[in-house]
Amino acid sequence: MIENNKHRAEILVQALPYIQNFHDKTIVVKYGGNAMLNNDLKTAVIEDVILMACVGIKVVLVHGGGPEIEAMLKKTGKESRFVNGLRYTDEETMDIVQMVLCGKVNKDITALIQKKGGNAIGLCGIDGGMLKAKRFNNDGEDIGLVGVIEQVDSSILKSLLNSGVIPVISSVAYGIGGCDEGKPLNINADIAAAKIAAALGAEKLVLMTDVRGLLRDIQDENSLIKSVERSQLEGLKKEGIITKGMIPKTDCCVMALDGGVKKTHIIDGRLPHAILIELFTNEGIGTMIS
Repeated sequence: MIENNKHRAEILVQALPYIQNFHDKTIVVKYGGNAMLNNDLKTAVIEDVILMACVGIKVVLVHGGGPEIEAMLKKTGKESRFVNGLRYTDEETMDIVQMVLCGKVNKDITALIQKKGGNAIGLCGIDGGMLKAKRFNNDGEDIGLVGVIEQVDSSILKSLLNSGVIPVISSVAYGIGGCDEGKPLNINADIAAAKIAAALGAEKLVLMTDVRGLLRDIQDENSLIKSVERSQLEGLKKEGIITKGMIPKTDCCVMALDGGVKKTHIIDGRLPHAILIELFTNEGIGTMIS
């Protein structure tokens, strides 16, 4: 018993300088992948976010919801179609995206934070004109109501954060320009998180994924690259180390860093309390890009 208590105390002491350093700083977490589907992992993420808020960190939670959207499309008999890896979003699909992301998923997360003792408000990019976007031009191919963020108004987020509230944000934006003015546009949640982090001048952006992080050998989970400089990323792409789905993840990190975010992290959301382990321990758990 004494040894167990000593171990717990050592963990807390190790976390102390990180807690002191991040106090009153902003950290944006993009929440997605398996951590949204598994109830135990979901609870662990929410507990991490609440603990961060309790020690004085300003936390913004940006979430995805691809599997939930896919499930609802199947229920309604709507077939999914992808163009160059991007979901084709016609008006009917956009209605479902908006309903699922801004409605059920967003409010379920907000309710869980409240249930666990946190203070959260659920928003989407349309609220307060927070995220304004133009339709994405996919090399001339029509992919429907998919947007690229042009403007981020962070004023409502700063007001909430200064009041001790955790904003929970779904990635649907307010359309601008021509016939898209006022229309909801579907936005990639990683990009939304990166843009929001930059607009807030965040200390960190944390992207939760279903892999350990950036691996030197994609077949070997023990080949994790724990830390990498932004300037090294292009070389890692040329070497074939950064490939496929990791390319847009690292591109989002670059976007955030170029926007003034201090450090970015790609972590494995399949591991319970991955956020706390990455932020508050010497070893970390994923890949830090700085």
